[in-house]
Amino acid sequence: MEKTLKYRRILLKLSGEALGGEKGYGIDPLQAEDIAKRVKEVHEMGVDVAIVIGAGNLWRGRSGLDRGMDRATADYMGMLATMINALALMDAMERMGLVTRVQSAVEMHAVAEPYIRRRAIRHLEKGRVVILGGGTGNPYFSTDTAAALRAMEIGADVLIKATKVDGVYSADPMIHPDAVRYDNLSYMETINRRLQVMDSTAISLCMDNNLPILVLNLWNPDDLKKALYGEPVGTLVTA
Repeated sequence: MEKTLKYRRILLKLSGEALGGEKGYGIDPLQAEDIAKRVKEVHEMGVDVAIVIGAGNLWRGRSGLDRGMDRATADYMGMLATMINALALMDAMERMGLVTRVQSAVEMHAVAEPYIRRRAIRHLEKGRVVILGGGTGNPYFSTDTAAALRAMEIGADVLIKATKVDGVYSADPMIHPDAVRYDNLSYMETINRRLQVMDSTAISLCMDNNLPILVLNLWNPDDLKKALYGEPVGTLVTA
């Protein structure tokens, strides 16, 4: 019996560290290719894929703020760093035969289209992978919030937060081996328990619009594919 897809359009939220390789900083071309390969597998299943990527591998605004940097300046630097990551990802995907479009919330015509909602949707309908850089285009908002916002705007069925752990735990499993993994959580439980899924603005946005959040390990072979068929993988955050 042929499996049926549970999710046909996804917004994949990647951290900047996903491109950073073992060191977690800079851009490792092998990591970019690995992500591209996983996206290609999913794309070939007939799934529309949009991606929002962070910038933690290139710039951590927190380190600037700790030195007294203006918050808006630190955030704009982060937005620019997401565009460097977006271009690295675009290059890796294009070399694998995927047709991509990079859109930026901060206008930079030489390297990316401006983010226009209807154009992004049209690219998805035409089978292109859309990489959305520049965060929301506004300081004081994280790339988590940008991912939630863009997922709603493009009509995604689910927001997939790709991490290096296989779901949401009661504490950091790297530090606390006895931490409990959750299969399912409600939005309110996630906020009240201060679980590090996404920031509270992003979760509230998903809660208000009933958009499910799925947290999974992108590096586990087949986990992403299984999740799209509705198999129990990672942690699902819903109403």
